[in-house]
Amino acid sequence: MYNIAPAGAPARGWHLFVPKLVSALNEGYGARDLRADVFAGLTVAIVALPLSMALAIASGVAPERGLFTAVVAGLVISALGGSRHQIGGPTGAFVVVVFNIVQSHGYDGLVATMILAGAMLIAAGLLRLGTFIKYVPYPVVTGFTSGIAVIIFSSQIGDMLGLRLVHVPGDVPGKWLAYFGALRSFNPAAFGVTLGSLGLIVAMRRFAPRLPMFLIAIAAASLAVLVFHLPVETIGTRFGGVPSMLPAPHWPSIGFREARDLLPPAFTIFALGGIESLLSAVVADGMTGRRHRSNLELVAQGLANIASATMGGIPATGAIARTATNIRSGARSPVAGIVHSLAIAAMMMLFAPYASFIPLAALGAILLIVCWNMAEIGAFRIILAGPAGDRAVLFGTFALTIFVDLSFAIMAGMVAAAFLFMHRMARAVEAEMQLPLIQKDVDEFALPNKTLVPRESLPPGVEAFQLNGPFFFGAAAHFEQVLARAGGKPRTIILNMEGVPLIDVTGAAILRKFLDVSRGNGIRVVLAGLKPGPASVLDATGIRAERAPNFAEAIAMIVPPP
Repeated sequence: MYNIAPAGAPARGWHLFVPKLVSALNEGYGARDLRADVFAGLTVAIVALPLSMALAIASGVAPERGLFTAVVAGLVISALGGSRHQIGGPTGAFVVVVFNIVQSHGYDGLVATMILAGAMLIAAGLLRLGTFIKYVPYPVVTGFTSGIAVIIFSSQIGDMLGLRLVHVPGDVPGKWLAYFGALRSFNPAAFGVTLGSLGLIVAMRRFAPRLPMFLIAIAAASLAVLVFHLPVETIGTRFGGVPSMLPAPHWPSIGFREARDLLPPAFTIFALGGIESLLSAVVADGMTGRRHRSNLELVAQGLANIASATMGGIPATGAIARTATNIRSGARSPVAGIVHSLAIAAMMMLFAPYASFIPLAALGAILLIVCWNMAEIGAFRIILAGPAGDRAVLFGTFALTIFVDLSFAIMAGMVAAAFLFMHRMARAVEAEMQLPLIQKDVDEFALPNKTLVPRESLPPGVEAFQLNGPFFFGAAAHFEQVLARAGGKPRTIILNMEGVPLIDVTGAAILRKFLDVSRGNGIRVVLAGLKPGPASVLDATGIRAERAPNFAEAIAMIVPPP
């Protein structure tokens, strides 16, 4: 529980369902923002084009259905969603589910399943179930996103080396075995395009970071392939022609009994779509410092899946890799996602012959950069320096994501984190019971547990916040939200942590972010009353801040005696 002296929390209501597109435009949107969004949207569109087709083929449907999904669902998610940078479209999480539904019930069965799943997502958002995503702890998110990065990287090795592969298994170990077996077909030209594109991107990032590096690298690689007649695989040679138009709306002819049989796979699509979209939004928040509206995002995902179903698409959700590409390419608002969808539609209608010349090796180089950014090396190091339990959750989630299943990895990570938390709580209660009772001298600035200091009694330019209870992953998210709502910019902030028996690595990460932002704004932060356990976690994770034994000493540090 956190008691805060400044103003209370604002009322929550309809504003939580205002699309982020509306919020971004209301804040002021100029030509510079539009230029950045257009470049980012075009870059993501070029990356999403082959991915969407490949995911459709892997799902057992025609390649154009992946493009329909990127255009229709991507447009709805960006226009109506609760995240500024979310890119929606087909993802790998749905491949096995879609394949099984199509094999058992045909494409009409898939359409009906998507409509049911979309209705579930809308209901979950309206019931505000998306709020519970804050209970996904930091090691689970880091392990999941890093595992996704390994999966994406593994899927690009064949294209980057130009290997001739008849069949590529779906699992990561199988992919690498297939790559080793096909090394004799190594294509130096494809590898050269990969290295050239990668070198150009790295050079531009260092010397010209404001340029659309991904777009320039793809254009240069395509031109080199055309001019020098390089024998490398392109979008056209692998996937054939790009469709030129969207299909007419279609409603499935499914009876009640068939719809009842489709409820279990519909629930699977609902769960995977909801979890992956919100995790993608959380990753985007971590990369940008923004905050998404989780319940609105679920509603938008539901509407997008229904729209995709009626327009010949397949299931859609927030795509972590494409969202990361969008952010790294300089996106400012949901306009980038809208541009991404419209650009894919334009490629289908007008520029199909030119899009066919894009070499897959250049796209592999771009995805290699995306994987590096998603791997969160810094977050790994922080967690590795933390408690052993957090390390176990991190490695468990990471390994399960790569070698078993995405949804199972998240569930297992959550269960492990819950048991770890219960274990920590038990130890914290035992430790508190063993502490001796100490009679404190309470002066006008003392802050006893669960007691507020009147703001008028604080020195000018000083704000104080009382923290009570374990500073773990769920409470840390609430703490971040509360501090974000606190008004004004004081000279000094005192965080009284005498009532905090423990802090985990997620709480430490949130505290680090708060300290960095405060320092950037010229605000001095003093931590008062840290207990040995939380202090050791902060020391292990490299968090440095001024500390005081208690609240009165913190005041004395700020206001020296006359």
